[in-house]
Parts: sequence; C-alpha cells; structure tokens
Amino acid sequence: MAFRLSNNLVGILNFITFLLSIPILGAGIWLSRDGVTECERFLDKPVIVIGVFLMLVSLAGLIGACCRVTWLLWLYLVVMFLLIVLGIVFTIFAFAVTNKGAGEALSGKGYKEYRLGDYSNWLQKRVTSQKNWNKIKSCLADSKVCTDFHDKYLNASASEFYQTHLSAVQSGCCKPSNDCQFTYVGPTNWTRGSAESNNSDCNLWDNNLNTLCFDCQSCKAGFIDNLRSSWKKVAIVNIVFLIFLIIVYSVGCCAFRNNRRDNYYQQQTWKP
Repeated sequence: MAFRLSNNLVGILNFITFLLSIPILGAGIWLSRDGVTECERFLDKPVIVIGVFLMLVSLAGLIGACCRVTWLLWLYLVVMFLLIVLGIVFTIFAFAVTNKGAGEALSGKGYKEYRLGDYSNWLQKRVTSQKNWNKIKSCLADSKVCTDFHDKYLNASASEFYQTHLSAVQSGCCKPSNDCQFTYVGPTNWTRGSAESNNSDCNLWDNNLNTLCFDCQSCKAGFIDNLRSSWKKVAIVNIVFLIFLIIVYSVGCCAFRNNRRDNYYQQQTWKP
C-alpha cells in the first residue's frame, strides 16, 4: 500500500531533526574535550544529552513513519506528548519567575541600579547559593565583562560616565553602588569618601579588576536581571517551538493511524 502524505511528512521532519542533532552532539563532544573555561565545560554534558536525545527521537519517528513500525511510532508520539507537556510547564514557570523585578532608575544617571530583593525568591536562591555563585563569578571573569567595560570607558570623564547606558551586569558588578557615594576616578577606580552607608556592598568594593563588586548583592541582582531577560526570550521562542511540536505531533498521530489501518488490511489480506 502506498505511503500516505502524513507518513512522508513525519519522515521528512524527523530526517531534518536528525541532521540537526549531529552538529549539536558534535559541539558537546568538542566542549568536553577542548573546553578551556569552566563555563564551556559546564555546557558540555547538557549539549551532549540534547544531541543524543534529538537523534534517538528523530530516528524513532523516521523509522516508525517510513517503515511503518507501529510500536516505534507509538513510542515516538508518547515522547512528543511528554515534550509538549514539559514545554508548556516550562513556559508558564519561566514567565512566573521572571515577572518580578526591574532596575531602579537614578536621577541624573544614564544607568540603573539593581536590588536583589526585587526579584523572585526562586531565582535569588538559585543564584546566590555559594556553589552556584562561584561558578557564575568564574563565568563573568572568563567573559571579561568588566575588563572590556574598563577599557571602553577608560578615558570617560565623570559627567560622561554618569550618562552612560550600562548593562545590568556592568552596573551591578563593575562599579560601586550609588549609595556608597564614592568619588569617580575611572570606570573601575573609585575613591572612598567619608560618608557612611547602610549598603553592605560598599564594604565589598575593591578597585582590583579581579575583585570589583563580584561578591556584591548588586552584582547578583544584575546577573539575575540579565538572566530574567534571557529567560523571557527563551520562553517566547519556546512558544514557537511548542506550536511546531504540536503540528508534528498531530501529523504523527495521522501517520500512526495510517500504520494501524495498513497493518489491519495486511492481516485481513493474509488471513486464511
């Protein structure tokens, strides 16, 4: 019996997915062998798992649809259904934990300041734990976010610097809090004044490029704000991905029904 359109379509979509899984798996293996920084090595296992998972699922869908292996296609549809459910749960969760928090605008300043308490408790706990924050600090150092910040605004005057638009991480990690009332000398060079502040970050600030405000609450808040923006973008992309999965799942269901019908006809034909 001729293949139906749904079987061919599922086969084509899963063949494309299989091809995409090869570079993903290759990237994970490369990171595990040649990754230099802790950030790169941190990503190798998740990338390998995603690559292997996509490869196995796409193979199941491809063989199940094109070779009319009903049980394999059924397994493929179960996994796809679970992926859709998990995708919906993740999207709702991502919007929930990123809904709270924003930078505080300062009078006469082009940048904002960030307070840790403004963000969701879940994000705070995950980011501020000592184990996680040590890894995050290592990643921030590897990315040279404050080194590049220092080089870019090295020749800026105080008035020019105060009007600069800084990223959340730059504002929170690479300069002292506005509460400290330090005197500007350079982008990462500030002189302590006589004014006292209740902000504990003021005592943690150091002009050393390797220290700066990486242990400050404002740095953790700036990182969370950056993470929050990234999660929102991922959640939006995930909605598009979910629509694609639902379409593929619907086509897969048609292919599964076709396989069962074909198997039934074949049993009737060969029945003595």
